[in-house]
Amino acid sequence: MSSAPPNLPSPNSPGAGAGASSPGNSPTFSPLYQQIKALITQSLQSGEWKPGELIPSEVELAGRFKVSQGTVRKAIDELSAENLVVRRQGKGTFVATHHEARAQFRFLRLMPDTGEVHNPDNRILEVKRTRAPADVSRQLDIKSGDSVIFIRRVQSFDGVPTILEELWLPGALFKGLTAERLNEYRGPMYGLFETEFGTRMIRATESIRAVSAEPAVAEVLGVAAGMPLLSVERVSFTYGDKPVEVRKGLYLTDRHHYQNELS
Repeated sequence: MSSAPPNLPSPNSPGAGAGASSPGNSPTFSPLYQQIKALITQSLQSGEWKPGELIPSEVELAGRFKVSQGTVRKAIDELSAENLVVRRQGKGTFVATHHEARAQFRFLRLMPDTGEVHNPDNRILEVKRTRAPADVSRQLDIKSGDSVIFIRRVQSFDGVPTILEELWLPGALFKGLTAERLNEYRGPMYGLFETEFGTRMIRATESIRAVSAEPAVAEVLGVAAGMPLLSVERVSFTYGDKPVEVRKGLYLTDRHHYQNELS
C-alpha cells in the first residue's frame, strides 16, 4: 500500500481523519485519494496554479505526493466532476476558469426556447457600498451591518430585457469594484471576480419559485404588472465552502425556460 502523502497524518496515526470521538464511536478515515484531492485543492486555492493554467501531470503529482498514479487519477476524476479542473485530450489537465463558455452556462440556466444559446448583454443600474441586511449577512456568513457591494443590473437577450438581478458581495473581498469597472468589462462577471479579485465561484445553491411582476419590476423589464416571472435566489461559494455572493434574480420566461441537469 502507498504511504500517506506529506503534510497529512498517516491513516494509521491516532486521530488521523477521525470522526466523532465520543465513546462507542469508531474512528473514520479519509481514503488516500481524497487526501490527495484535498492537497490539490489547497494548491488551487492558494493560487499555485492559476485559472486556465496546466497543472502537473498525474505522473508528476504521484511523485510529488509519493502515491500511485491511479490514486492521483481518482482524485483528479473527482475534481473534474466538480468542475475545478478540466481535462483536455492530448493536452493535459487545466485549472477551470470562468472565462470558458462551458463555465459561464454552468451558472446561467436560462435557455432560449428556440435558437442558439448565447450570452446576454448587461446593463448596470446601480452599484454601491452599503451595510449588509440581516438576511444577506446570514447567507454570506458575515456580521449584520458589515460592508457589502450591492449591484443591480438588467440582462437582455437580443435586445429584450429578460433578467433583473440584485447581487450582494462581501465588501472586504471586492474592494475597488465600481460601476465604471463593471460597465467597461466585456467578459462574464464571474470572470472579472476571478481575474481581478481572486475569487472563483465553485458551486451554488438556488431556490426557485413563481412570482408576479411588481409595478417597478415590470417597468424595468418592459412587461405588464402582474406578469408571471421566475424568482431565482442563489448563494455562490468559493473554495472551502465559503459563501461569497448572494444573488436574487427575476426571470422573464415567455421566450426562455430554466434548464437543469439532475444526476
